[in-house]
Amino acid sequence: MEKRLYLVFFLYILLFFLVIIKLYYWQISSFDRLKGLSESQTLTTLSVPAVRGNIYAADGSPLVLNQSAFLVYAEPQKIKKSQEVITALSKELEIPSASLSALISNQGLKWVSIAEKVDEKKIEAIKQYKIEGIGFTPQSKRYYPEASMAAHLLGFLGKNAKSENQGYFGIEGFYDEQLKGRDGIRKQEEDAVGNPILSERLEEIPAENGRDLYLTIDKTAQFITENKLSEAIIKYGAKGGSVIILEPKTGSVIAMASFPAYDPLNFSNFESKYYNNPVVSSAYEPGSTFKVLVMAAALNEGKVKPDTKYDETGPVEIGEYSIKTWNQKYHGEITLAKIMEYSSNVGMVYVENQLGHDLFLKYLDKLGFGVTTDIDLQEESSPVIRQKGKWYPIDYATASFGQGIAVTPLQMVRAVSAIANGGKLVKPYVVKMIKLQNGKIINISPRIIREVFKKETSALITEMMVSAVENGETKNIKPIGYRIAGKTGTAQIPIAGHYDTDKTIASFIGFAPVDNPKFVMLVTINEPTSSPWGSETAAPVFFEIAKELFTYYGISP
Repeated sequence: MEKRLYLVFFLYILLFFLVIIKLYYWQISSFDRLKGLSESQTLTTLSVPAVRGNIYAADGSPLVLNQSAFLVYAEPQKIKKSQEVITALSKELEIPSASLSALISNQGLKWVSIAEKVDEKKIEAIKQYKIEGIGFTPQSKRYYPEASMAAHLLGFLGKNAKSENQGYFGIEGFYDEQLKGRDGIRKQEEDAVGNPILSERLEEIPAENGRDLYLTIDKTAQFITENKLSEAIIKYGAKGGSVIILEPKTGSVIAMASFPAYDPLNFSNFESKYYNNPVVSSAYEPGSTFKVLVMAAALNEGKVKPDTKYDETGPVEIGEYSIKTWNQKYHGEITLAKIMEYSSNVGMVYVENQLGHDLFLKYLDKLGFGVTTDIDLQEESSPVIRQKGKWYPIDYATASFGQGIAVTPLQMVRAVSAIANGGKLVKPYVVKMIKLQNGKIINISPRIIREVFKKETSALITEMMVSAVENGETKNIKPIGYRIAGKTGTAQIPIAGHYDTDKTIASFIGFAPVDNPKFVMLVTINEPTSSPWGSETAAPVFFEIAKELFTYYGISP
């Protein structure tokens, strides 16, 4: 009996030590491993989405905001009446029945996305069906109070390869990192069926919302510009067109518009070719508008003087090529101002020869051609300027009047700004202020790149441009009482190694008021059918916009 008691006692002692050893193993030796295993089963890490920053016009008017929306998802294993679900969702979400059937019929899936960024009105309609197996997750979507205004400049919010929100084109693309902010993290403990458990172990890293952007864009000027451009495209039967307006002293963009445009809210309904902003990415030959820059360079270098005269007697022969005036009229001995007024191609060949080919190429570089302007818009590109050894005499001749050389509208309007502001090349920009969520403000200052022309040169070429407006082809359509410096342009479109005589890009570039320029503007009309000439298509658009701006800015004659 006594031996049995000892045996039982020994077994209890042994069991006690085994329990102690096991507890030690669980609580000490394997604590970290078991804790991790437990947390992997009960702790869920959730992403806390950051709110994307808003975009405002110069006066604080909203251009892009965020709006509450929802992700609609399905849990196929919980859906009992699939046909009823398909019918309801197809009606409310406007999704083909076949597509919905493919999504919800896969019983191997626990969860599948049906539609994103669905507005609250549609969600309420779906809820009325009381469908089991359909759920909703709050989201936000971009909202455009001014609809498609400034679409090319603003860009849009889409999805990248990882199905994450990402800005594309324009402001949304260039400032994506600033706008999107940083998502936060929340860890919560859940029971076996996924219900949250109140616990002190909850951990949260708050989201850092995106920054708000304030643009240089004047909403009223933008509205005027888009309205006049769209009217002109219809009136002149054109394929498209663009308008860019800069403040010449600072390089700030006042307005920027192109047609055809697209709707940034429903961008997927448009072909991708419409996303590119022609003002910053489309190459074109500037035609006679380029003459003001070549003339300014020759005056700046002293290669021609204000009283220099040219004997315009007939075509200029360069090798096997013959260069004529645009209307084949020749005026004999004429001044430099008359070369501008008559828009004489042969006169500009003379001016470029006086300047010299090396200096001509030097000024192309000084004026910023051949490189991007570094404007804060995504997808800017620049045509290539040929290296010196690849230019032939005929190339210099035609480039003197803007043919055979390609630029972007933004490059061109920036170059002419150097005349309007007294000789300085500026960096164009669209965002003037960035506002952080803590209230801190980052102001963007104007930047001067270099001095290109002397003030005296700018004054001389400005008066020539004024004379071209008041005495040239546009004298009867200019606003009465205002001194405007400007130049028309008509360039044939190069196709497969030759020029199509029936297709042109008509343009007009200028600035006003001359004594203290408020704006410099370039209007381009692509392939107008009513008339190929810049004086009859682009110039009227320029003057119509200018008249509206004079009234808006309170500028008297």
